[in-house]
Amino acid sequence: MRLSLRARRAIAVLAGLSALGGASALVLNAFSSNLVFFFSPTQVHAQQAPQGRIFRVGGLVEEGSLAREAQGLTVRFAVTDLAQRVPVVYTGLLPDLFQEGKGVVAQGRLGPDGVFRAEQVLAKHDENYMPPEAAEALKRAGHPVGAPEQFKQKPAKP
Repeated sequence: MRLSLRARRAIAVLAGLSALGGASALVLNAFSSNLVFFFSPTQVHAQQAPQGRIFRVGGLVEEGSLAREAQGLTVRFAVTDLAQRVPVVYTGLLPDLFQEGKGVVAQGRLGPDGVFRAEQVLAKHDENYMPPEAAEALKRAGHPVGAPEQFKQKPAKP
């Protein structure tokens, strides 16, 4: 049995649409699995962060919370937005600029015990920079965010 020209064209169009739909589904799936959301410690505390999925938490390294284990590279600290705090554990080398009271963004998963297990830790890279999400979370908590006085632009003299 021989298909008419019209039937062959319809089959070709349907096959093309199916291939396009399959490719689109694969691209969207890859995009959504690589998407990493940012949450403040207040949002994590309010259970708005996903359990068992990778996300970022950012704020300030809480003063007095940094503890290094005697053996190995494991470090424990807390990230705060001055309203709530999230305990973090990280194994690896910390950035040179990482210190208490400074901005940090950690990427990882929140465990069932409420401890954030970071796979990556990013420290702000100079006195003028803070990730926008972290700065916004600190502003909502009432923390003065911005450049230190020594870096602020002075008004021009007449």
